[in-house]
Amino acid sequence: MVTKLYQNILALVFAIQEINANPHLLPNATLGFHISDNYHSAKMTYHDIMDLLFRSHRSVPNYRCVRKKNCLAIIGGVDGESSFRMADILGLYKIPQLTYGSFALVERDATEVPQFYLMAPNEAIQYPAIIRLLLYFQWNWIGLLTVDDDSGENFLKTLEPLLLRNGICLASTGKIPKQPRWDTIQDLYGLVSKIYSPLTDNKANTVLFYGQSLTVVMVNAIVFLGHCTYNTNVLMGRMWIMTGQADITSSGLTRGLSSDFFQGALSFTVHSLEVPGFQKFLHNIKPNWREGNGFLVDFWEQAFNCSFKNSQEPMQDSGTCTGEEKLETIPGPLFEMHMTGHSYSIYNAVYAVAHALNAISTSSFNPGDIVRGKRIDPQDLQPWQLHPFLQDILFNNSAGETISFNKIKEMVGGYDITHLIIFQNTSFQRVKVGRVDADERKQFVILEDLIDWRNFNQVLPRSICNDYCYPGYHKQKKEGEKTCCYDCAPCPEGKISNKKDMVDCIRCPRDQFPSKDQDQCIKKSITFLSFEEPLGISSSVLAVSLSLITALMLGTFFKHRNTPIVKANNRNITYTLLASLLFCFLCPLLFLGEPSKATCLFRQVAFTIIFTVAVSSIMAKTITVVAAFMATKPGSSMRKWVGRRLAYSIIVSCSFIQGGICMMWLGTSPPFPDFDRQALTREIVAECNEGSAIMLYIALGYLGLLSVISLIAAFLARKLPDSFNEAKFITFSMLIFCSVWLSFFPAYLSTKGKYMVAMEIFSILASSAGLLACIFSPKCYIILVKPELNKKELLISRRG
Repeated sequence: MVTKLYQNILALVFAIQEINANPHLLPNATLGFHISDNYHSAKMTYHDIMDLLFRSHRSVPNYRCVRKKNCLAIIGGVDGESSFRMADILGLYKIPQLTYGSFALVERDATEVPQFYLMAPNEAIQYPAIIRLLLYFQWNWIGLLTVDDDSGENFLKTLEPLLLRNGICLASTGKIPKQPRWDTIQDLYGLVSKIYSPLTDNKANTVLFYGQSLTVVMVNAIVFLGHCTYNTNVLMGRMWIMTGQADITSSGLTRGLSSDFFQGALSFTVHSLEVPGFQKFLHNIKPNWREGNGFLVDFWEQAFNCSFKNSQEPMQDSGTCTGEEKLETIPGPLFEMHMTGHSYSIYNAVYAVAHALNAISTSSFNPGDIVRGKRIDPQDLQPWQLHPFLQDILFNNSAGETISFNKIKEMVGGYDITHLIIFQNTSFQRVKVGRVDADERKQFVILEDLIDWRNFNQVLPRSICNDYCYPGYHKQKKEGEKTCCYDCAPCPEGKISNKKDMVDCIRCPRDQFPSKDQDQCIKKSITFLSFEEPLGISSSVLAVSLSLITALMLGTFFKHRNTPIVKANNRNITYTLLASLLFCFLCPLLFLGEPSKATCLFRQVAFTIIFTVAVSSIMAKTITVVAAFMATKPGSSMRKWVGRRLAYSIIVSCSFIQGGICMMWLGTSPPFPDFDRQALTREIVAECNEGSAIMLYIALGYLGLLSVISLIAAFLARKLPDSFNEAKFITFSMLIFCSVWLSFFPAYLSTKGKYMVAMEIFSILASSAGLLACIFSPKCYIILVKPELNKKELLISRRG
């Protein structure tokens, strides 16, 4: 006898006593019960059902040969196999069958067994909960032990795809025979190896166990038999996860065996609450209850390891039972004082039947009315007439929980997740650390703080094939290994992994960059060429200095405007050129500082227009010299073009065309402030988006065309006879100007960030300085240092 299961009988007796003593529930009726044990045998299951329905010395179907017993409902069984066997017969007579065990409806659909009422939740609720539990604790390399029958096969078949889909692998699988036999020592070794094999992998510290209470008894016995062959330490330090039907149970010869290897186990148990009065009921149980309770004597003798004086089979090496023994002194594997999940289901099943009968007795509708229009006595109520009332019950039990069935006659409920703490005296304590519910919104709850990891040195155990891939690394599959076994490879450049065991590394957002260890993204700082940094300071100082020099030169030329060297080459164009160069030197100041809408809008436009004025002025100077020389030839038609009008028309027309290009640019796609997040790894470049690259290239191309024309014209006019001929200096200055800007483009495209702006500033200042130095330095030298050369007489004598 499995003494622990005797609580199921006591829960049945307790519920019936409560109902019979309740004046408000079935006041005019008394409930009775009959208990049978099938001894886990198919033959006994069918025999007991036939015996219960048609009891006599011979079981003859459809005949009752004893005094009348009105059997309206049957509570049983504990597993799917026995429950469906019972249903084979009960279904013929439409007798309500209330099962109290948790199992999956795999053999038949619930709709095919209309008399079936499941008082415990469907086993299928556990499957996703097991996955979530393993994922919560990051256990992905586990062992599996299942009972070797159809239910175990279905469990493995259903769960294994779920495990693989969630990245959890079975290190090994062992099957426990339901009714083992060994005829030789080799058979015994083979049986022992089935238990120990899944436990020999030191990496698989988590073992998932599927079976029933008797399966646990079997495991305990086999572990004891194998301790000589295997090191028992392999069982210690394992994290056991047990499904709803399994329970730590001892019986018979195994009662003295240790179950310490189950220390710390997490179990899915059928949800239960403490029923008021049940523990007091257990405390009052005495052996003098023997009348009408044939199991009590056997239970008492086995639970307390004693025997009564009149026992026909006294136990050896045992004392005499006094009848004063206390149930609370029995270790947990033999008997529990707290109501178990199965006992709670039986308790609710009894009340469900009682409330259905009470509904019949109090309802204006009597099932007997539908039988030939006659009203029948409740004592003659047939079991099938109970169904419409039973499936619609809704009541609160004495523990305060609402009891009802869903559409497929399953009790609305779930599982408790309990944590097993085993003490040295073989007793244990169950601590509720979580809940599994059929409602998906609150399907899984785990309270990790309530779990005592004493079997693992107070540290969360690990159950993985290899060490985690920490941030900065990602998983890399090992050839020929399961997906849970992998190598760890560093993240490629530009990517990070910020969690453990990432399948692949990810790129940071555009405004962030990978850290040195590639385990996090760091926010990029915004960068631009500011006035405060050394490069900005030097650029602004140089720009202002050159602009001051240009202003001094302009002032010098204006002061000596009546001297021959100033008047010789159209002094108004000279003033225009110096003024444009002055603005060219100031133009880089628009490129410094954080880009704004105003600076972005005008800096490239100002640069192209000012440089166009400067270059067109140089071109006007050169063309004027060439035209003047050609006009000196007899009969030349160029005389009408010689004069200020030609120079002014060149400057105005060239500048007007560039202005038109810029106006079209600003009107269609104007520049605007923008951020370049891709150019630099650790910085975001604040820049001006030019809006239309095509318009920018057109403006620069036009400026380049004018520069080339000026260079060619100056080169052709370099040998014209004139004491103050500027063509040679213009040729050299334009050569410098074009060289600077030709070298600018490859250098500009090869730099990034604020250095692109610095490169453009340098090119503006260098090209402008080249023009200023080559064209005006010689004249300033004559005006300031050699004034004796700045005379009209000298100019006329040299021409002569």
